[in-house]
Amino acid sequence: MNALTERLSARSKVLYGVADSGIAMLTASLQFFLLFFYTDVLGFDPALTGLALMVGKLTWDAVNDPLFGYYSDRTRTRLGRRRPYLLFGAVPLGLVTWLLFSIPGGLTGATAFFAVLLSFLLFDTLHTLVSVPYYALTPELTHDYEERTSLTAVRMVFSVVGYILGAAATPVIAGLFRDLLGWPERAAYSGMGGVLGLIAAATVLTTGLGVRERTAEGVRSSRLPPLSALVQTLRNRPFLRLMAAFFISSFSFTLMTSLVPYYVTYHLNMEAQVSLILLIMLGSVGLFLFPWKVISDRINKGPAYALGLFVASVAVICTFFLPHRPTPIIYVIAFVAGFGFSAQWVFPWSMLPDVVEYDQKETRERREGTYYGVWALLSKFTNALGVAVSGWALALFGYVAGVPQTDIALLGIRLFFGLIPSIILILSLPLLIWYPVTKASHARLRAELEEIEG
Repeated sequence: MNALTERLSARSKVLYGVADSGIAMLTASLQFFLLFFYTDVLGFDPALTGLALMVGKLTWDAVNDPLFGYYSDRTRTRLGRRRPYLLFGAVPLGLVTWLLFSIPGGLTGATAFFAVLLSFLLFDTLHTLVSVPYYALTPELTHDYEERTSLTAVRMVFSVVGYILGAAATPVIAGLFRDLLGWPERAAYSGMGGVLGLIAAATVLTTGLGVRERTAEGVRSSRLPPLSALVQTLRNRPFLRLMAAFFISSFSFTLMTSLVPYYVTYHLNMEAQVSLILLIMLGSVGLFLFPWKVISDRINKGPAYALGLFVASVAVICTFFLPHRPTPIIYVIAFVAGFGFSAQWVFPWSMLPDVVEYDQKETRERREGTYYGVWALLSKFTNALGVAVSGWALALFGYVAGVPQTDIALLGIRLFFGLIPSIILILSLPLLIWYPVTKASHARLRAELEEIEG
């Protein structure tokens, strides 16, 4: 089949997307409840726990994404380069998820520090070992410019569903073990970890068994040493431009989502509606994944991505002007913002395979894993930075937990929740409006690669 006109069946797209429901479920569960588990269930010191997690993220977690991506590029088996990591990593990933929520309580000092650090490093190693090769499958499943957007949209439906389930199901499952079976709190969380691990393993195995890689026979796998591979990756100008736009938009999104509870609780006095507002926004994200694919078919991915971020920025900036009291307008804003941010879930991931092929033209090597590893590292860094800046902003404006906030503290929350993220988003738009990779330029590139691949 000519890759320029290649189409995937709906079954292939669904089978590929299934794994992301499990991966996103684990991501959401850890983001929302891991710190709570360590401090409130196991009784660990919060400062010590935070230090252990930071050490883990700044050391091994900062290295393993590009490293595992690099080695997946060099893997050569009859199953392909990426599928072995899914097939042989799924069950261990499920087991370490259970172990992560099964460490003993009551630990103190160095013992607690290393229990947190080692359990997190073990989980993160298996999570990265599976997720980076999984994401790198996208460009190997199809070479078609529009089909990659469709494939990514299907995957993101599973991702959004998994993320919502991870945030919602974690306390529900733990509660079932505690309330129905009478298990102690720590054992209930251990059982919850086992259930989530089983689901994650099953979804990853489903994708690993169901998809087939379509690697080009005329192109060799990567032979560059690790440092040279990284340097060559950072010479790819379309990739650098896409990374810059993604860094700006992802940082803004994290800044906003980190401050949602503070804005809704203290400025709108709607604490009980925090979960509903987040559900409306994430539901809107999932609802508009495929409409954005239709839009990109007409105006290319870069401008469509820019349009989505512009819509999101207009919606979010409106929150700066809402009154200091409950208002139903926030539900409308959440829905419109979700519509705009839906583009953030589709286009970066569908544009990345396109820029990777510029590298293939230069190196004659297929190095998707390295690119997706660097991309994963950038995602983690922007998320960590967004959370950190949120905390610094709260401290700077005098936020005090659990009490009515001063006018200065409320101003800080409004600035860093609404106005500042919107302005930052707008700054990224020129990078995308005039983005150099279009449907036409990609077709020319694929034609050249078809000749090279023979």
